Amino acid sequence: MATLPTIPLTFTVRRCKPELVAPAKPTPCEQKLLSDIDDQASLRFQVPFVHFYRHQPSMEGKHPAEVIRTALAQTLVLYYPFAGRLREGANGKLIVDCNGEGVLFIKADADVTLQQLGDALQPPFPCFDELLFDVPGSEGVLNCPLLLVQVTRLKCGGFIFAIRLNHAMSDGPGLKQFVSTVAAMARGEATHLIPPVWERHLLDAPNPPRVTFTHHEYDEVEAAATTTTTSLSSDNLVQRSFFFGPAEVSLLRRLLPLHLRHCSKFELLTAFLWRCRSLAINLHPDQEVRMLCVVSARSKIEPPLPQGYYGNSAVFPTALTTVKNLGTNPLGYAVELVKQAKARLTEEYVKSVAALMVIRGKQLHFPNVIGSLIISDLTKLGLEDVDFGWGKAVFAGTAKAVGVMCFFVQAKNKKGEVGTSVAICLPAPAMERFAKELHNMLKWYPIEHTEETKKYFIPSAM
Repeated sequence: MATLPTIPLTFTVRRCKPELVAPAKPTPCEQKLLSDIDDQASLRFQVPFVHFYRHQPSMEGKHPAEVIRTALAQTLVLYYPFAGRLREGANGKLIVDCNGEGVLFIKADADVTLQQLGDALQPPFPCFDELLFDVPGSEGVLNCPLLLVQVTRLKCGGFIFAIRLNHAMSDGPGLKQFVSTVAAMARGEATHLIPPVWERHLLDAPNPPRVTFTHHEYDEVEAAATTTTTSLSSDNLVQRSFFFGPAEVSLLRRLLPLHLRHCSKFELLTAFLWRCRSLAINLHPDQEVRMLCVVSARSKIEPPLPQGYYGNSAVFPTALTTVKNLGTNPLGYAVELVKQAKARLTEEYVKSVAALMVIRGKQLHFPNVIGSLIISDLTKLGLEDVDFGWGKAVFAGTAKAVGVMCFFVQAKNKKGEVGTSVAICLPAPAMERFAKELHNMLKWYPIEHTEETKKYFIPSAM
């Protein structure tokens, strides 16, 4: 099992003063409503992405920040809502004030080479706060820039493109579409772009709204009386990445019964991580734990959402069980639960989620407890294909886990094997137990548990 420890590397980043980049041409001044799916309170947070690029001799003499800033202004003509600000209307409804104020942009240089950053790039990245500077006053969801972009040129001629997205505006596919347009503008190849489509009403609740499913993702959760750790509010949080290459995935499949061995890699890894994490965080054996799958509804709507749609399209079907059940059953038990959760995603389920937002109000949050795990698979987005003129990215994906939400991204290990990297955020003691759970399950034997939990644990079935 390959993991990436924190790299003890420091370097200096010289940043220019943050500036607002507005659309290159006048754009409509209007207000646009977000959808009832966009409106979920649980999407009101910022998520950082980062792309690493090598030196390209043909681009000698061009500062990537200047190229990208110009392309960004051109792109905002098409995606002008991104240049606006989110406001809150009646009943908490989110509205984009398309005022053309612009997005935040930072030009920077760093005295470090891409090679020094390592040959197996995965989160957490050294000095990342310097590579995506949190401009004071910019981190809010309302009345703040919807995008923050920093382009940092490296000493070797490569560069790092980092972007922070207000998640209420777009999901991963929406951001990929936007950034791909910026890249095409930067290359001067903007002739075959996918036109952006707003049409947020397509994911609004029906009238009258009807909740037709039980949505465990929004349950109000009370921790069991003997639970020792209930939230991620600790100051002792650490980030760590775990890499799953062909060997690890193959081994995990061998832990499943024959009828489950053709499950998707997402289902397999999600079940595995959920099981290990739930056993590592010292919850009471009877404590309920949840795994929320981030699943796109784009193809579930009839007719499907338009190709250029760049709003949030994800809902969060949920698997629910207890720590004891995860520990005393083989891995296939968790895989079955994940498969069942994904199977709930239908057009009717999406409408039910939207209706729940309308009926119960926009303040519904996911349970903010450590016993919940949210997993989003970004490996098929093709973020690494985004080319600003310097070629494809060496690494492209989310820069870290965000609370109980973690992301699957495509990465390479030191052998050059392509696999899935997963960043996890946990309190330090729980992280150590989590790493041991992963390592020892992959070695086919259990770790030593506390007296409270060991009687509920048996090895995975082979």
